[in-house]
Amino acid sequence: MAAPSDTELAEYRSSRTALIADDLSRRRENAALQTRSVTEAQADSVLRQIRAKEAETIWREEHPDVKHPFPGMEFLTGKRIILQTRVFEILSKMPKGALLHAHLDATVNACFLLELALKHPFLHVRVAQPLSAANLKTNLPEFRALPADEFTSHASLTDATYPVGAWVALQSARRAFAPELGGEAGFDKWVVGSMTIDPGEAYDTHNTVEKIWDKFASTFITSTGLIRVEPIWRAYIREFFLTSIADGVSYVEVRINFLEKFMLGADGQENIPHRNWLILFSEVVDEVKEEMRQQGRPDDFIGGKIIYSTIKFITPEELDWYTEDCIALKKEFPELIIGFDLVGAENTLKPLIYYAEPLLRFRARQKEEGVDIPFIFHAGETLGDGTEADLNLYDAILLGTKRIGHGYSLIKHPKLVEICRERGIAVERLTSSMLMHPLPALLNNGVAVALCSDDPAVFGNMGLTFDFYQVFVASEVNGLSTLGTLARDSIEFSMLGDEDKTRLRGAFERRWNEFVEYVATYVV
Repeated sequence: MAAPSDTELAEYRSSRTALIADDLSRRRENAALQTRSVTEAQADSVLRQIRAKEAETIWREEHPDVKHPFPGMEFLTGKRIILQTRVFEILSKMPKGALLHAHLDATVNACFLLELALKHPFLHVRVAQPLSAANLKTNLPEFRALPADEFTSHASLTDATYPVGAWVALQSARRAFAPELGGEAGFDKWVVGSMTIDPGEAYDTHNTVEKIWDKFASTFITSTGLIRVEPIWRAYIREFFLTSIADGVSYVEVRINFLEKFMLGADGQENIPHRNWLILFSEVVDEVKEEMRQQGRPDDFIGGKIIYSTIKFITPEELDWYTEDCIALKKEFPELIIGFDLVGAENTLKPLIYYAEPLLRFRARQKEEGVDIPFIFHAGETLGDGTEADLNLYDAILLGTKRIGHGYSLIKHPKLVEICRERGIAVERLTSSMLMHPLPALLNNGVAVALCSDDPAVFGNMGLTFDFYQVFVASEVNGLSTLGTLARDSIEFSMLGDEDKTRLRGAFERRWNEFVEYVATYVV
């Protein structure tokens, strides 16, 4: 049998190169690749070399607590290994642009939240059944700020004389937590565990969509009693901003759940209405901006805006109240409210079509009131195909959503992918296990993506470094320019006004060039 000639081999290789290039031609970083500097090309090479080296060393070592380690594996299991890598260390210094999808009630480390709560005597805790070593995982604490005249004399949750359901001062409950349950350290572990999801829960005991959503919802139910109290809320927002800045995030658009119409004051009374929530948020934004200015870092924090949200179990009639509330807040705080969303477990709660009438009415009411509140909908956060949750993608697009939260099932719909690419509808996407994740398909189809942390406190991954890490290590295609494009798209698809967006772009490029210089000189 005759061997192929040199010419035939050359033609084959040329055709192969052309086919690969054509297949990847829609990727959004292609323009950046054509114009990147020599220094950035060198930095990209350095980072790829480190990635390859760690894939053959750290990720091939024996890890007794991780059965099958691999780059891009599920974050919760692989976190300890990820923190050992130089790629993670390098990317922690990378400017990240904007965070466009995060739920405020899950943006601050649970340990910090507990530490903050323990400073306030008005906070109390109770349980619905006697505590034991066997039920610590399921017997969740309930927290509440009480008025002074409702403080109790009960000193312990674990004493045999504790009347189940009675409130105990948080500080006392911690001091008196039974030694056989771990004492104060055991109390902390119990409380923090009630507000977080660990690998055993995520991949073993709660390994169905319904079970993990139940656990996920329970973390919010538990933490809300600590967070939604005026003095804690203020400090909580500040910590969210500071940890974001520390990780290279310069601007945030955060979803706040306005389902409850009042927040508790320090007096334990439900007397803080929605407008005061925004006043507090705005004050903290200004305080942190001023701190950054005084430190000579004014461009490190451009600010924070709010996507008004409520939950998809309310009735259409109830939604009318929330949309009118959103319009009123927009008129009073035009620079602060920048979008509207409906949130919650997409597979089990109401679909967008259920709310079509009030949402269309909301759109008409905005025109009457002279305001613009874009829809920024969660949609397609499902593994289903043709289910109600999957069909939310069609309604989100028809209703004019500016971005799509999660959109896991989007890639199953070629026409919707095309629409997102052509209309500039970005996908807000967090990362978990990457090898079977739909993110690469979206990137290869040229859909804009903004990496997001969503609910970082629940998973213990504050900031965006873990998300950028997962994207980089799980693909031989993705390089430094991919990461830069993802960060730039988070700016381009934000709801910032033109002036602030231009400022954020300029600040990002200055910090990006400094980062590239750092990586280019990194010793492999």
